[in-house]
Amino acid sequence: MSAMAATDGNPGETVSGPERTQLSDLIRGRRAELRESLDVFAAKAVDPDTGTRVTRGWIYRLETGQKVTPPVYEELVALAAAARLSVERLQDAAGAQFHGVEPLRSGTGEAVAYVRKLDQLPADQRERLLRLIDSMVAPQTDDDQ
Repeated sequence: MSAMAATDGNPGETVSGPERTQLSDLIRGRRAELRESLDVFAAKAVDPDTGTRVTRGWIYRLETGQKVTPPVYEELVALAAAARLSVERLQDAAGAQFHGVEPLRSGTGEAVAYVRKLDQLPADQRERLLRLIDSMVAPQTDDDQ
């Protein structure tokens, strides 16, 4: 896969399965919510740090269920900028659509917020937090899953 996966071109690109359209649905729906044309949305699809752009053609193919190459991180950042959504939300949708990875879910959404903050803690604090949680809720075994 090229570093510019979400650009036009390359026959034989990866196809997302018809049953997995999470990123396609998210981008199509968000663009409709923003009431932006494809041209306006694509013009805003630029990673502010790297300048990586996502082309109008790629966005069109994504939205219409045609063949696309899965986007790389910088392209997700560019799409997030255009959609005015968090890159994490686009990562979850792309992971689900292109790789079958279901994002972490919880009934309240709090668990997701906690997990996203864990990486900010030093390893020793993460270990202490895990021990605290284990003292309150027994760890799951393979039989529990």
